[in-house]
Amino acid sequence: MFFAVWMLYAADRLLDTRSLDSQSRSEPHLEARHYFHHRHRTAFVAGILLTSVALAPLLLRLTTEAVHLYLILGGLLFGYFILIHATRSAHRFPKEIAVGIFFAAATFIPTVARQPGLRLALLLPAILFATLCSLNCLFIYAWEHDSQHVSTSGEHPAHATTRFALRHLPFFAKAIAVTGTLLALLDHHAPWSIALATTLSAIFLMLLHHRRHRIPALTLRAAADLALLTPILLIPFLYR
Repeated sequence: MFFAVWMLYAADRLLDTRSLDSQSRSEPHLEARHYFHHRHRTAFVAGILLTSVALAPLLLRLTTEAVHLYLILGGLLFGYFILIHATRSAHRFPKEIAVGIFFAAATFIPTVARQPGLRLALLLPAILFATLCSLNCLFIYAWEHDSQHVSTSGEHPAHATTRFALRHLPFFAKAIAVTGTLLALLDHHAPWSIALATTLSAIFLMLLHHRRHRIPALTLRAAADLALLTPILLIPFLYR
């Protein structure tokens, strides 16, 4: 998962900056991380190739059912990449929401492939986790842009779904926290740890949002991803 996600992230950043090869001017929709990938694109391409080699033997350890599910997900993801990069139609798709759906699906596939009986029990936790991942991307977008004046026109306008979510970020974060808490307490069929970890992450994101003006931009963005590591806090309680 680590190798695959890193490859997709790096490839996405490199595709975002491909226009810089033929243009000396800066692109207003690009952030510091995009320019970093562009400056070191040779190293990133080499890293992607080496990671592909390292990933190949790990794929052999997956179950046949997991491989089938990943092939379906990979086909959808490839089609999404084509739509947003080859057709220059990124503004027509809610990228932040798509990231949450794809990442959550990839995370749950190994478990539901090994134990199909858990698919229904894990459905709500998976949806909650997907919403949290999308919220993570939306918070970062809001911090990097003026969420009160997100562009609705021009070359790279924000998607309508993104604009709506940005106006209600605290509400969505609170909704995830409340839903996760209720799921952990009342749903005895789903693992309580997943719901509780999701709740903690949502709370951390809200705290970061509240203190966003006091934290440097790069630190704030890194802390948003760090907020998703809450499952580590629950490990001691899972093996008692």
